[in-house]
Amino acid sequence: MSVVGFDIGNEKCVIAAVKQRGVDVLLNDESKRETPALVCFGEKQRFLGSAAAASAMMHPKTTVSQVKRLIGRKFQDPDVQNELRMLPFETSEGQDGAILIHLKYLGETHRFTPVQIMAMLFAHLKYMTETNLGLPVLDCVIGIPSYFTDLQRRAYLDAAKIAGLKPLRLMHDCTATALGYGIYKTDFSNAGPTNVAFVDIGHCDTQVSIVSFEAGQMRILSHAFDNSLGGRDFDEILFGYFASCFKEQYNIDVYSNVRASIRLRAACEKLKKVLSANAEAPLNIECLMDEKDVKGFIKREEFEKLASGLLERINIPCTKAITDAGLTVGKIHAVELVGSGSRIPAITRQLASFFRREPSRTINASECVARGCALQCAMLSPIFRVRDYEVQDCIPFSIGFSLDKTPILQGSNYVLFPRGQPIPSAIVLQLQRSSLFHLEPFYANPNELPSGVPSEISCFTIGPFQASNSERARVKVKVQLNLHGIVTVESAMLIEEHVDDSELSTKEVQHVTNGSEDGTYMQSKPSNASADGKTNDKTMRRLEIPVSENINGTMTGVELMEAQDKELKLAQQDRTMEQTKEKKNALESYVYEMRNKLFNTYRGFASDEEREGISKSLQETEEWLYDDGEDETEGAYTSKLEALKKLVDPVENRFKDEEARTQASTDLFKCIADIRMSTKSLPNEDREPILNECNKAEQWLTEKTKQQDSLPKNIDPLLWSSEIKKMTEDLNMKCMHIMSRKASHRNLDNKGRDQRG
Repeated sequence: MSVVGFDIGNEKCVIAAVKQRGVDVLLNDESKRETPALVCFGEKQRFLGSAAAASAMMHPKTTVSQVKRLIGRKFQDPDVQNELRMLPFETSEGQDGAILIHLKYLGETHRFTPVQIMAMLFAHLKYMTETNLGLPVLDCVIGIPSYFTDLQRRAYLDAAKIAGLKPLRLMHDCTATALGYGIYKTDFSNAGPTNVAFVDIGHCDTQVSIVSFEAGQMRILSHAFDNSLGGRDFDEILFGYFASCFKEQYNIDVYSNVRASIRLRAACEKLKKVLSANAEAPLNIECLMDEKDVKGFIKREEFEKLASGLLERINIPCTKAITDAGLTVGKIHAVELVGSGSRIPAITRQLASFFRREPSRTINASECVARGCALQCAMLSPIFRVRDYEVQDCIPFSIGFSLDKTPILQGSNYVLFPRGQPIPSAIVLQLQRSSLFHLEPFYANPNELPSGVPSEISCFTIGPFQASNSERARVKVKVQLNLHGIVTVESAMLIEEHVDDSELSTKEVQHVTNGSEDGTYMQSKPSNASADGKTNDKTMRRLEIPVSENINGTMTGVELMEAQDKELKLAQQDRTMEQTKEKKNALESYVYEMRNKLFNTYRGFASDEEREGISKSLQETEEWLYDDGEDETEGAYTSKLEALKKLVDPVENRFKDEEARTQASTDLFKCIADIRMSTKSLPNEDREPILNECNKAEQWLTEKTKQQDSLPKNIDPLLWSSEIKKMTEDLNMKCMHIMSRKASHRNLDNKGRDQRG
């Protein structure tokens, strides 16, 4: 088994794997380190990753991109609607308000959820990893944005499960980056913690984390974000600018044409990169729309002026991160800038002005998350031994609980897990309850959430159960914020006092907490003496209570199994189509290769009748390939290839056997010469039978070769190379047999003479 880290970006994916010598980023089929986060549906098969990028222009309405922005979200969410307006594929609202993506495939319209599309990406990355490493892949750590809600985190786990992966942890992007930065760094100050700000400007979001480093450990002090500010927003500034220019200059509306919009956005992204290194840049697109070639030009200064509003927004999450960490700008010792959208010079200047120091780029901006995830996977997996390094992350949202719709007061507020709570954490609630009840976690402060996210998280049903004495019954519920940052109710226990120990339940359990309480709940054995000297034994009945959860928007067990079956069928169809393409390509290559050889290499080995018949069959097959055979089954291509080979093989065999026959003849003559040489030391009576065999073989080969040379090359040989090889083997065996028999007789004679002497 291997351990890997996956970074599923909005635009690109990166895979990192831990090997004995360190962490390596794996290459895709095109030998690139980044793979497009795309899923494209053709008429009969899917295209994933790089293949999807190549097919996107041919199938724009069935190419799904930016699925990370849709997973775990509701269709009516205003932010989701803004996203969908920029995407070319059709969508609708499903059950529970979920998003359904409509894609045409195999002649029908299929509906997929963002979780299913994400599972396809995971499955593709899993296949790439297993192909690259030659090992099965199960354990992994997946990078996620810090602003992902409970529902989005669960959706990622569902997608990974559909793909056959087992995530050991969902890790915040900046946490993964900080791990890769800190675990190798040895020059941290001994005077106290070193505080580093990590600013990750991705394709569609900006995340800022303040991390405290000490020898052998790192602690996340705060997470802040702007989930709608990234590199694509700067692309969109350029897109809007040039769309307006082209409407004025060329009288074309790019917004009305899907393909034109895709091409212009791609050109604007390239232009942005050119402007990062140059003061000005041109834009040229041939036949963008209505058969019109377009040209544009923009200066970096002008671009920065258009994007000034976006640049100012970068300060907001930076300010919040420092405030939440309880620090000032002066307490930040270093700033690390990463992310695909971080290369704009104006962003660097903006951050330098805010932090009063130049941001560093000491780590790979595109690969740092995947590398950190791979390291964390190695630390969590028993396969690798990694030096001790403590990673303490935290949750960026405040979480409270309500009991049957009534918020539970914890101290002076309703927050059980405050913002900045370490992950993982656990709290034990002691509740006075005697029958079934509900616990509902919720986000206590809506202002901390991305816009449009509801405050409700889930609902846990504790029970059914029935206490025999409601006044003496209490329920202990262990609530956990797990390693993925997901809120769960791990267990619930009914505890009742009983005077008569005969009522003690046989279903007693031990229960250990790792949260604020210390120790183990054990059966208690107190005894209370009454005033008259009699003793009343008290016992504590402990009964484990069933816990069930209801999360609106997640997949049930049955739905997960159905999704896994569907993914397997889709993958099988993909394999079938790939095999069909391979057979078609093999047939096409064979036609061209044999046509060339027939009139060149094989010319002398085919009769006029054979050459004419083969040439006609090749021509017919070529015409069939580009007409009726353009879209046929694997079996049809295989049968056509076999039919052609049946005609060509006799000619090909003659050609190949001529060379093989020459070599075989040489080998036989050499064998005869070697045997004759080896018999020189033998007595004449022993040499004679061996030399006779050699003479017979030599005579046979000479006669057969003479007969063969008299025949034309375009008929089957009288003497095949296989016959000569067999003669060589037979000669060797006969001579060895004769020599061993003679040697045995000599040994017996010598032994007899010794005995007589």
